[in-house]
Amino acid sequence: MADPTFFEALRWASIFLEKQQHEDAGRFLLLERQNWTTTQLLTHYRQVMPAATWQQFQADVRRFAQDEPAQYIVGQAPFYGHEFKVTPATLIPRAETEELVEWALAEFPAQQPLRVLDLGTGSGAIAVSLKLARPKWQVCASDISTAALAVATANAQHLGAAVEFKHSDVFAAMDQMQFDLIISNPPYIATSEREVMDASVLAHEPATALFAAESGLAIYRQIFSGLPQHLVANGHFFGEFGYQQRPALTRLVAALLPASQVTFRRDIAGHERMLHIIN
Repeated sequence: MADPTFFEALRWASIFLEKQQHEDAGRFLLLERQNWTTTQLLTHYRQVMPAATWQQFQADVRRFAQDEPAQYIVGQAPFYGHEFKVTPATLIPRAETEELVEWALAEFPAQQPLRVLDLGTGSGAIAVSLKLARPKWQVCASDISTAALAVATANAQHLGAAVEFKHSDVFAAMDQMQFDLIISNPPYIATSEREVMDASVLAHEPATALFAAESGLAIYRQIFSGLPQHLVANGHFFGEFGYQQRPALTRLVAALLPASQVTFRRDIAGHERMLHIIN
């Protein structure tokens, strides 16, 4: 196809990706590459796509057809109203995690200053989003991956969020630091679940940010074991987990944090995916 309009290019991508049932991926790739809103795309629909843009778009669509995640192709992903740099060193931020951020923000008055820790920050999406929404919060973020921390630091700088970053395996480098709020989207997938996971996730996203031993609960065991030391009295913990893990997490909380209060919440799809603990 020579010199297509933006509309014609999107129709080509839709047909090209039809067998994968990801016909809308072309729209995402184009919007992210052009830094356009949907409204801006509509205003360009009938314009001829520049040759360089058309070549880039074809290359992007073909990479996506080979199971490379669209967010890695364009190098960024939207999260909580902001654009975050992502690389294969970081998980791709998901909409479900936005719900975790929203829950944490809703629990505290907007002007209340808090000391906050984001465990396993990855791209920094949670920590940076919290800081931008609550400038008075003192936000620290940690990760075991130095490559992920480099991405998170770049995101914080680009978005103007004053977040402190620490290289740490859960609480290992936290010394005696205590926080009012700890939040985490830790590795929680059991290795036995590999066979039912999306091929693009397995091939491209970092395994250390996805999988955990003990049927996916090993990192949660570390977190719960460290909460009494690192949460202040009546401190709060928010976490994301797999949709089948509530029973196991309930038992783990009862064993390690018997005096705490725990609440579970469903995500927008109706799955129990989040918990809130007050110690």
